[in-house]
Amino acid sequence: MDLIRKLLPIAALCLSFTAHAQQKFITVASTTSTEQSGLFKDLLPAFEKKTGIQVRVVALGTGQSLDMARRGDADVVFVHAKSLEEKFISEGFGMKRMPVMYNDFVLIGPKADPAKVAGGKDILEALRKIRSAKAPFVSRGDRSGTHNAELELWKLAKVDIAKDKGPWYRDTGQGMGPALNAAASMNAYILADRGTWISFKNRADLVIAVEGDKRLFNQYGVILVNPAKHSHVKKDLGQAFVDWIVSPEGQRAIAGYKIGGEQLFFPNAGQAGV
Repeated sequence: MDLIRKLLPIAALCLSFTAHAQQKFITVASTTSTEQSGLFKDLLPAFEKKTGIQVRVVALGTGQSLDMARRGDADVVFVHAKSLEEKFISEGFGMKRMPVMYNDFVLIGPKADPAKVAGGKDILEALRKIRSAKAPFVSRGDRSGTHNAELELWKLAKVDIAKDKGPWYRDTGQGMGPALNAAASMNAYILADRGTWISFKNRADLVIAVEGDKRLFNQYGVILVNPAKHSHVKKDLGQAFVDWIVSPEGQRAIAGYKIGGEQLFFPNAGQAGV
């Protein structure tokens, strides 16, 4: 009997270890916007309940997420910078890119509006005014999809930001939430995705200054990491996630995620050219 009592804890430990070892999970490298907006917290329980596959999200900027996948440290990437996603695939690191959903970027700024851009619809004109006024501007500076979009907008506005930036332009090297916190503390302008802005609580004197420009469109895509590059990639489990997120069920779940009655993301799986 004493021997049995001694062996029971060991047997329980072995069973626990075996169950953990057999647990199905995938690693998804994604953006800080999908994480900090609360989308994944709302979305993933439905997928996990349906498939029994747990999803471990690593929230980074898009560039860092793709680099993580290049190293073989993720099974799926879920990001928002089409040019970077297409480069990732052309290098052989990813399978087919699937559009999932979209929202838009907004230019956030202080209510005092020192650059006089509030209410405008032209993001390029707004950026030129911010540069001329040398009004405080916070950049994520982290190679994220949002940072990539910001740099492209400066370029379209004919502003050489690498050359022209000074004390008024602050690189944070941080995710969307921390960067918004920095902008709130500095009364600065910042480019943000609408989803994170809607869920952001520490707004201080910040408001939406510019929105509605078609150049602020923000598309998200999902890609299975190529198992030919990294044999340990969980191809079947990762594909199950990709298939679900673009399925009618996954798309309804995305459309159903709201904060204060406001929809954060708009599903568009299957739409060509995005």
